[in-house]
Amino acid sequence: MPSAGSSSTDPETVGRWLIAIAVMASAVMELVDTAAVNVSLPYIAGNLSSSVNEATWVLTSVLVANAVVLPTTGWLANYMGRKRLLMLAVTIFTVASVLCGMASSLPLLVFFRVLQGVGGGSLQPTTRAILLETFPREERGKAMAFWGVGIVVAPILAPVLGGWLTTDYSWRLV
Repeated sequence: MPSAGSSSTDPETVGRWLIAIAVMASAVMELVDTAAVNVSLPYIAGNLSSSVNEATWVLTSVLVANAVVLPTTGWLANYMGRKRLLMLAVTIFTVASVLCGMASSLPLLVFFRVLQGVGGGSLQPTTRAILLETFPREERGKAMAFWGVGIVVAPILAPVLGGWLTTDYSWRLV
């Protein structure tokens, strides 16, 4: 519900929802990547001359890096500011994604996936914090529900997207 004296087309309200779309897109980007790579593992292994067991490091590396960065997110946000942290995390994640697509060996791909995990590890908590900071108390439920829809739908659609990109194009696009 819009607060008293404001309409849904109020520039401040529109601005809040644009922020919500931007932060949800950032969080969804990381989830889609993690889930889509699962489908591509056999192709990655074959292309980089490794076994599927060795290729699982492509998944493990990003999850471990996420787990290391996640607890430091609050401190980093206080030190750098949430907006700067989000921009840095998205930049690291995006650059690492491009580097993953260009990797010529499994060890190099695993290294770039670690960088992805470092960038992606703070995306989930930072996007939620920005969302809660942006919306007034009475609208936070709607904002979090909107964010939650993206978080729930992303892992459902990601394997389909990853499979399509991998089989019709290349695992490198994932």
